Amino acid sequence: MTSTPKQNVYVSGLPRSGSTLMCQLLGHHPDVYSIVHSSPLCQILEQTRQTVSDNPFFLSQLDVDFETVNARLLNVYRGLLRSWFEETDKPIVVDKNRDWVRMVEMLNLLDPNFRMVVCIRDLKQIFGSIEQQHRRTRLIDFPDHMAPHSALGRSKALFKEDGVVGGPLRAIENMQDIDDEQLRLQTCYVPFECLVREPEKVMGLVFQWLGLEPPPIDFTSLTVTQTESDSHYRFKYPHTQFTAILDAREHFVPERVSLFIDSQCRWFYEWFYQNGPKPMLPGLE
Repeated sequence: MTSTPKQNVYVSGLPRSGSTLMCQLLGHHPDVYSIVHSSPLCQILEQTRQTVSDNPFFLSQLDVDFETVNARLLNVYRGLLRSWFEETDKPIVVDKNRDWVRMVEMLNLLDPNFRMVVCIRDLKQIFGSIEQQHRRTRLIDFPDHMAPHSALGRSKALFKEDGVVGGPLRAIENMQDIDDEQLRLQTCYVPFECLVREPEKVMGLVFQWLGLEPPPIDFTSLTVTQTESDSHYRFKYPHTQFTAILDAREHFVPERVSLFIDSQCRWFYEWFYQNGPKPMLPGLE
């Protein structure tokens, strides 16, 4: 296979916010390689960093010649990124993982030309979507053992600092603290509500932002690829792809849960939903 450098597009964001659908739609472009299901590449990079940082022999090498050893390490990371999708000749590859937002500064060093698509959604509707799946599978507990909790108890578990929703949400919140303007230009945000309501318009903007001519897509006859289980992300139900984009139904959210989310996540609504949801694509606004 060719070793020609590829443009990497990292798809990340909140759970139940359309990242699978985004990858599915990106894959309809003839120049884009998108396997849709989540990749372990992000965790491999993070675990590698932890391993070498805890290795006494490696640390001793830094003592001897920091610049050379650090440069070698950078080459190893970049070599891994270059070779990860070597099975394809397509010039653009998509890698999906919810943790990419948290790793954005590391990516900026390793892959300066990266693009990141962050999928978001009204947080109350994320909770409502999770609750809907819970009602379908009451005989199975969450890996976090939230099933016996009340709806409010489950919302607090989901939105805690390291919770299924709270973890990626904190990473998105921290993007506000990044002062690198170029990095900001390489990150866009796509609300689920916009994607399912106006898929042709939104994907046209996304492809334009990526420097691609939007391909013709029949949104009632989409290509379905491999499916994945959400068990890795501490959910308890399979992640389904569809051949057509479905309307986003309004999920019921108890008042106490709604008030809790409002109190904890005011910044989110001020940043993304103050004037209604809309895609945030730097350079196209």
